[in-house]
Amino acid sequence: MENHHPPRGPCRDQLPQRSTVRRTFKGFGRALGRAHTAGGRSPTAGAAGRGGAVRAERPHGGRGRPRTSPHRPRPVPVPVPVPACGLGAMSGPWGAAGPALRGPRAGWLWAAAAALALGALLGAWRWAAGRRRRRPARLQRVGTVSSLFVYPVKSCRGVAVPRAQVTPMGLQSGELRDRFWLVTKEDGHMVTARQEPRLVLVSVGCENGCLALSAPGMEPLRLPVRLPRKNPVRNCRLFGLDIQGRDCGDEVARWITTFLNSEPYRLVHFEPSMVPRKSKDVIDLFRTTDEVAYPDCSPVLIISEASLDDLNTRLEKKVKIQNFRPNIFVTGCNAFEEDTWEEILIGSVEMKGTVCCARCILTTVNPDTGVLDRKEPLETLKSYRLCDPSERHIYKSSPLFGRYFAVDKTGTIQVGDPVYKMVQ
Repeated sequence: MENHHPPRGPCRDQLPQRSTVRRTFKGFGRALGRAHTAGGRSPTAGAAGRGGAVRAERPHGGRGRPRTSPHRPRPVPVPVPVPACGLGAMSGPWGAAGPALRGPRAGWLWAAAAALALGALLGAWRWAAGRRRRRPARLQRVGTVSSLFVYPVKSCRGVAVPRAQVTPMGLQSGELRDRFWLVTKEDGHMVTARQEPRLVLVSVGCENGCLALSAPGMEPLRLPVRLPRKNPVRNCRLFGLDIQGRDCGDEVARWITTFLNSEPYRLVHFEPSMVPRKSKDVIDLFRTTDEVAYPDCSPVLIISEASLDDLNTRLEKKVKIQNFRPNIFVTGCNAFEEDTWEEILIGSVEMKGTVCCARCILTTVNPDTGVLDRKEPLETLKSYRLCDPSERHIYKSSPLFGRYFAVDKTGTIQVGDPVYKMVQ
């Protein structure tokens, strides 16, 4: 794998070094010491600084009044020099306060100033050191993006795209956003290929601001992406959680119901003004900031080509990547290496690995025929891809295939982009 230094931010050599900060502290301390001495700690300078005459030294023993000669002229007060780094060199009220800080209380005032300056320098050093620790030491190339997929309607056929925007709520290509449309029952409960396997045969596209639907034996149908405000907003239910969607109308509802030859179904669209679902409410390992519309729990799913190849070596009948519906398909890494990626960089997009994808019966739906097998590849995955016993409370008895990612930094990615693991 190739190692690359991150392209952004200061490198380690540009950050404050400990020895540099130590020398700065020492130099600052010496400057304060000189300023403290010049600030009137000697009796002579202190008296002159207060505008008084210079008194003669007391006799040995310190008793009696000081003796002065009546014929000796009173010395002229000598101005006390103000250090350039002291408060007297400042403008405004602090500059005016400079002479006051050269009196008897100068000691503790200068000590307080030194403590404040020391604290500021120490804070700056700790901030820089923490910034250095949080940045990855290097980028390790682990693969290449070979395919990108957006699934506008949940459980319907995905759209392969050459590039996509990665938003906090998933991939977007033009006006097609990942799993922003949902088929529901009339009571609002979601319908997926788990219940209606033939949904995987519905192709989705976008033409001139319209969502285009097509399916075997059906006339193509178009409906506007931006729905009329008169269309009602419906309350929906996904995995026990409530979410809203604007009804797409009676025409598309009849179209879907006719194709599936089923009970009446509706199609709803999630709008940006609506409240998304919290991923953490589905799986506690997500962060409170991770949100989705109609995906199961995560905005991005990544699978490697090597993982698919490894599975196919164990199957009598090979399966396609469409069985597993990832958003990003990666080549050039080892099988199941994606399980270990904690933080990755693709283009300018930064993503954080959360949990592996626990697989269900939907993987047994043939994406070309819409027929539910109920056995493979799920049974084979269960033979060697079960979780560690310590993680059974998360995944239960489901096998793992692919890894979910949350989006830390948005941007655009495209096929051919290198995938980097961000190494601390």
